[in-house]
Amino acid sequence: MKTVLATLAVLGGLGAVAGGATVAFGLYNVSARAGHLPPVYWALHTTYLNAVDLYSGAPETPAPDLGDPALVELGARHFETACAMCHAVPGRERSATVRGMNPVPPHITDAVRDWSSEELHWIVFEGVKMSGMPPWPSSREDDVWAVVAYLRAIQTGEVTPARQAEITARAEMDAPEGAAWCAGCHGGTQAHVPRLDIFEADYIEAALLAYREGWRESGIMQHAASELPPEGLRALATWFAGRKAPPGRAPAADPELIAQGEALARAGTDDVPACTACHGPGPRDLGGLGGEAPEGRFPPLAGQDAAYMITQLRLWRDGVRGGTEAYNLMRVAARELEEADIAALAAWYATLDPPGGAAGEKTGGRGGAAPNPLRLPADH
Repeated sequence: MKTVLATLAVLGGLGAVAGGATVAFGLYNVSARAGHLPPVYWALHTTYLNAVDLYSGAPETPAPDLGDPALVELGARHFETACAMCHAVPGRERSATVRGMNPVPPHITDAVRDWSSEELHWIVFEGVKMSGMPPWPSSREDDVWAVVAYLRAIQTGEVTPARQAEITARAEMDAPEGAAWCAGCHGGTQAHVPRLDIFEADYIEAALLAYREGWRESGIMQHAASELPPEGLRALATWFAGRKAPPGRAPAADPELIAQGEALARAGTDDVPACTACHGPGPRDLGGLGGEAPEGRFPPLAGQDAAYMITQLRLWRDGVRGGTEAYNLMRVAARELEEADIAALAAWYATLDPPGGAAGEKTGGRGGAAPNPLRLPADH
């Protein structure tokens, strides 16, 4: 027994010396052109498959309807600018440079394999070590589902090369730099994203800056804002705020649910004002809570997308959003909301005509904003 232990100790010592020499003298060839030995490739890939299987349990945020066309489109538009440079998209090939990477990022039609939704969510959110694939650029797990919905649509063959080109096409428009790209989601996607045509310019600009600097969480929007030139944020905000808002696009909702939402929105407490005091409709007055005009701090919500409002109210309630005094007020206002309350509030606000549309005028914040005659089609 002593001989066996001594032999193992000697072998371990020799291994440590060999490893130390490899590191100290640079004996291992790190050239990507040289690649790994076949057994190393096998070990890395097998470890990857088994690790995904082990760690990809049920995400904290439950999956929404992954067949929702709007969710698929949102994921496709994000993937186009954040992921396609390595994995390409249906109907497009990877560049020669990408095909020279080690390991080679698989084409997206191969990468989706037969992964489950939970496994895809884990891979996109966590990233993969030693592969060049970064983690999701935000701690929020919920907006990863848009990309998962897109990847699942590739698995099922719903996203064909023609459909891919249709989703990610950018309209020509006389607008500030980046507007056509932003309008792909905030004008084309029918749910899950906020309507910008009902916001004031100050609020849009502040939100873009918050995403760009990482003060506000969203993997999709943090990436989008980082792609925009900081000096152009004001022009973009003014252009979007200046568009005349068409009527709301809310789906049919239960009249009882809508009535419940109105009652909740108009009921204030000793701790927080009514929702309508800060977000409308009608005069927005903070009363004794500072007396400052709410424009640029509290966005109007009449006519806003219901799915987007549900997500944001959950984030407020769960403490994911925060920062300024206004944000602290929203955390207090939302912390007691139940899921039924959130659904009711979103349903009521979504049925209202937006400011600047049939219900009245919308302010543009500092400097104002004239309506832009080059608007997206009304059905967008």
